[in-house]
Amino acid sequence: MIYAVAAFAILLTMGLALARALIGPTIYDRILAINMFGTKTVLVIAVFAFISGRTDILDIALIYALISFIGVVAVLKLVEQGNFHAPSEEEDDREWPTKW
Repeated sequence: MIYAVAAFAILLTMGLALARALIGPTIYDRILAINMFGTKTVLVIAVFAFISGRTDILDIALIYALISFIGVVAVLKLVEQGNFHAPSEEEDDREWPTKW
């Protein structure tokens, strides 16, 4: 019973995070809401693993947490820089050939 209440509370906060992602006034609010949604997804997977008694599902939760973290870092880098590859100073100083 207590685990069902915990799962319901986590699902409720996931719904609130989705609302924040849709309504958020800035892009950073939306990214934070998506990050929170990913964290709550890991918690739901962990609660499900505990309720069902299958500890092998916790591996899936850990992998999902890593993928979520890498995805959020990549999106933040894209928002900040406008691209995934920022040229270094050495690349900026090089002169490109005009003819090949």
